[in-house]
Amino acid sequence: MPLMDRFREQAAQLAQKTQEAALEGRAMLDQAQARRRADAMFRDLGAAVYAERTGRAGPDGAKKIERLIKALSRQEAEQGLGEHPASPASENQPPPARENQPPPAGT
Repeated sequence: MPLMDRFREQAAQLAQKTQEAALEGRAMLDQAQARRRADAMFRDLGAAVYAERTGRAGPDGAKKIERLIKALSRQEAEQGLGEHPASPASENQPPPARENQPPPAGT
């Protein structure tokens, strides 16, 4: 009987790992879709702003820009813009200050 118990335990662990992998895959897919939607909206926004600044926008150019900005804000609030946790925006942040750190040499 201990052999059957071990098989059941391993099967349960395998099922749990499979579920975790499926959730991770779903999260990656959702992130890719959010990034694609955001990229399309950024492209449309850039084109609308360019058209407005060069005098080629239609009569609803300003409304289109406002609509795209609101859509991007909503997308960012609901699902993010598809960035990874270590996105370029977070890489540009200065490192957190460390306490009791000596000043840089030469100062």
